[in-house]
Amino acid sequence: MTYRMRILLAVACMMAAMTDAMAQQTKCKEMHKVKRKETLFGIAKDNGITIEQLIDANPEMQKQGYELKKGAYICIPYPKQQTKATITETKQQPAEKDVTQREIRMGVMLPLHDNNGDGKRMVEYYRGLLMACDSIKQEGVSVDVRAWNVEEGADIKSFIKDPAAAKLDVIVGPLYSTQVKDLSAFAKKHDIKLFIPFSINVPEGGYNENVFQVYQNHTNFNAKVIDSFVENFSSCHVVIVDCNDTTSKKGVFTFPLRKKLEEKGISQSVTNLKSSEMYFAKAFDRNKRNVVVLNTGRSPELTATIAKLNNMKMNNPGIVVSLFGYTDWLLYTKHNLDNFFKYDTYIPATFYMNPLSAKTKRINTKYRWNFHADMMQALPRFAITGFDHGYFLLKGLHIYGKKFTGAAGTVGYAPIQTRLAFEPGEGGAHLNHNLTIVHYKTDNSIETINK
Repeated sequence: MTYRMRILLAVACMMAAMTDAMAQQTKCKEMHKVKRKETLFGIAKDNGITIEQLIDANPEMQKQGYELKKGAYICIPYPKQQTKATITETKQQPAEKDVTQREIRMGVMLPLHDNNGDGKRMVEYYRGLLMACDSIKQEGVSVDVRAWNVEEGADIKSFIKDPAAAKLDVIVGPLYSTQVKDLSAFAKKHDIKLFIPFSINVPEGGYNENVFQVYQNHTNFNAKVIDSFVENFSSCHVVIVDCNDTTSKKGVFTFPLRKKLEEKGISQSVTNLKSSEMYFAKAFDRNKRNVVVLNTGRSPELTATIAKLNNMKMNNPGIVVSLFGYTDWLLYTKHNLDNFFKYDTYIPATFYMNPLSAKTKRINTKYRWNFHADMMQALPRFAITGFDHGYFLLKGLHIYGKKFTGAAGTVGYAPIQTRLAFEPGEGGAHLNHNLTIVHYKTDNSIETINK
């Protein structure tokens, strides 16, 4: 080998060594001097890397018989996916599957205790939600349920600090108005559906596109009932019965109803429950169907009106009469069912449960099996409300995911008791506009008319 070739070979070796050194310097965060009793596991853990990353950075460790010796220098690499120039970069996490393709995460933030009526009612409602989860799992839909006992006066902020809360797909709650605004903002921030199941006033700024409010205020509900009334009874004669009830608040319905009837040219008259039989009968039309509306929802006045109608019908058999009542009347069905059938009665409501239906009997039986108790004697039944709400929500999320709007007819679920029909409202929120007319027909059958 000539002298010139030896010089070139030496330069090449030196350049290779420099390249290796530069590569090692770029790869290493530091060169660590091994101390007595140190291990690969301990060194890796102390530096926030894995053993595999440590070995990859030190090829000599891969040789058979390698031993970590005191005083040796080893390369401590930068954490995975980082280099000297990009230490703050992190590996992008893969996108999470859409809720339609994975387990649905449902949170419940309600007073779940037995200290008072609120807690007991919400426990029964929660049990209905759990029964809905169990039923929809039979259709292959997985659900993860987490519950928080959010009592009256509790600071909702302390509950939404739970890391699990931010990962939910839907939150059912709260029960109290003071907790809505913060929970609504939290739901919007994390793109979580917030389903508010009961009567509650949403404070200013509490509405957004993630909110689903079941409760309908009386003004909106009455307006919908009046529109339905005018649509269905435009060819009838309306009789308003003043029942002399000074405690009644039904004027918020009868006053705008009378105004609407006048605007539409629908005939009407007013009579008094204390009027004589002759003057009472004069308020009725002999050639049209008469639709009777009381200005109270109380039971004693309903009973007195039915007695008055019975007497009038006996003396004037040709007069055709229908009753149009209030949701309160559903509480009186046990004692007035025959009269409701007799007078072709219509009752507007946001719910209706047929106690004789197979579905109602089945859920009552399952509730006893699961919880060794009967449901509370209340209307609506809280457990059945929870079941209807839960099934509707979970099926809707499974079908539509984040695009779920709760619009009428989109879920395809026939409720046992509580129908839901959401429409866009204030602040982009989804507001329930369900109206169910329960019709007790003269053939002793019952039909429900959904609006």
